[in-house]
Amino acid sequence: MKNKVLRDMLIPGCVAVAAIVVPYLLISVGVIDAYTAQIITLSGVNAIMAISVNVICGITGQLSLGQAGFMAIGSYATIILTQTVGLPMPVSIALAALITVIFGILIGFPTLKLQGDYLAIVTLGFGEIIRVLLVNFKAITGGANGLRFTTIFVARADYAYLVVIGMLVVVIILLQNFIRSTYGRAILAVREDEIAANSNGVSVFKYKMIGFAVASCIAGIGGALYAPFIGFVKPDLASFNRSIDYLIFVVLGGMGSVTGAVIAAFVLTYLQEFLRFLQDYRLLIYPLILIFVMLFRPQGLLGMKEISFVKLWDSLMAKIGSKGASTKKAGKKATVEKGDAQ
Repeated sequence: MKNKVLRDMLIPGCVAVAAIVVPYLLISVGVIDAYTAQIITLSGVNAIMAISVNVICGITGQLSLGQAGFMAIGSYATIILTQTVGLPMPVSIALAALITVIFGILIGFPTLKLQGDYLAIVTLGFGEIIRVLLVNFKAITGGANGLRFTTIFVARADYAYLVVIGMLVVVIILLQNFIRSTYGRAILAVREDEIAANSNGVSVFKYKMIGFAVASCIAGIGGALYAPFIGFVKPDLASFNRSIDYLIFVVLGGMGSVTGAVIAAFVLTYLQEFLRFLQDYRLLIYPLILIFVMLFRPQGLLGMKEISFVKLWDSLMAKIGSKGASTKKAGKKATVEKGDAQ
């Protein structure tokens, strides 16, 4: 039993370390150029935001259209705390996530009693309010011109990759453990059937709030990493279009699938850059992809399933074992036939 637990921890751990270290070394030695490294790093930020949307939409079962607003709060908070207050960047990122959680609780407390379209409209309004406030509070936010942020992230593509993808891996690990916890199971119960969950003693509002706070925290982390990586933020970061982009990642990957949302974020981010030669016509790609997904696979690429590296490893070992056994059996048969011939 202990060996099985150790193996189940060791295999995903090795995959996570390889995903962080190997590309980092390739970027450092120049095998992966700075432009490609920036695309991969931006994909990591988008993946964190996709996970945030997935927590509230796919795992908690609520429709939110304002996650870009939480991202903007995390971005501006990081810049202000680092450049104005003078705090170290890791501390600023942690405090930015905490500030975003506070805003998430303040927004979620009066709105999470709403359902469906009403909640979506309220969160959409919240995102627009954040954008308008960022435009008008010029003394703090720089107004429509935004704020610049000069950091080592901008100059060092390898360092930016290491921090962003490392944080993405940490977020995935913590979220998977949270989903398997008592709180996570209760949130899933609320998603499946609120009436049944309430009748079994599960506080529907409480666990909706917990899910909303977790999603806000992850969005704040995404925004806090976006600011030092890009080096510039503006109020459009909280726009409705950005929230829809992150929602598209989740719809394409599968509502409730963390790995599906991450894969979709990486694929679509790279696809946008690859099709940049089409100029504004590349913006038609997202709607077309959504149409095809809704027509042929409405549950998304993975649905609610997750990719398990342990199962993939077991499947690979089983194939290798069966192939080795068949080769050995064929060798014995050939030996017997040779002996009979003699």
